[in-house]
Amino acid sequence: MYSKNIVIVDDEPRTRQGLQRTLENWNTGDFTILTAESGEDVLRIAEDKKIHILLSDIRMPEMTGLQLLKTLKEKGLSPVVIIISAYSEFEYAQEALRLGVVNYLLKPIGKKKLIEAVEEAVKIMEKQVRAGMIEKVVDEKIVDANTKMDSAKGTIRKAISYIDQHLKDEFTLKDVATHVHLNPSYFSVLFKEQVNMNFSEYVTRRRIQRAKELVITTNLPINEIAEEAGYKTSKYFIKIFKEIEGMTPSAYRKTYNERAF
Repeated sequence: MYSKNIVIVDDEPRTRQGLQRTLENWNTGDFTILTAESGEDVLRIAEDKKIHILLSDIRMPEMTGLQLLKTLKEKGLSPVVIIISAYSEFEYAQEALRLGVVNYLLKPIGKKKLIEAVEEAVKIMEKQVRAGMIEKVVDEKIVDANTKMDSAKGTIRKAISYIDQHLKDEFTLKDVATHVHLNPSYFSVLFKEQVNMNFSEYVTRRRIQRAKELVITTNLPINEIAEEAGYKTSKYFIKIFKEIEGMTPSAYRKTYNERAF
């Protein structure tokens, strides 16, 4: 997995170096700790590196911490931000919260407090990354089917809801047709008409979508993911997964973990 970047920006060298030392001692190798003495320096760093977490002083010459955050947002960049400041002025804190800052630390900052704030920022960053990854791996045919549900008949919406709630379980077209009180043959025709794919394809794609989410957001072993997605054997699950995604679940996990950060 690629190294992730934490950037510390403060115009006071002693503060900057002290924060860097604390984080270097905390770091287990997952992060690169970078420093900058101005907002302009941060923007230069952002041109070639992704900033995952930013610790920014609020009062700096030329560009304040809040101005820096606004500029990053305008550029479409959204690191997890911790503000560090010698001032507890309410308007600064209020504006910082409006800009999405996750913590506001007052100087002098104790080592324990700094590490706790950064660890919390890491959790937020990982959650954001995973959410973004799920968006990228969504099956477009499933998205289209869900969009069509807005105009679909109530019985088909009820069938989709049943399928989604029972992905882990074994069920047949007849079981779902019975659940929505329809003749299986009529239900099969109506389902394809409303969802734009047949029942079997929808269930398979929905199960693989569920599996993809688990592959990239958890450390569950592949055999457990197979079970959660409704497959009795991991061998058959891997075969179907590869047919749809072009790679095994393990390769998929490796690929997306490398791209994640």
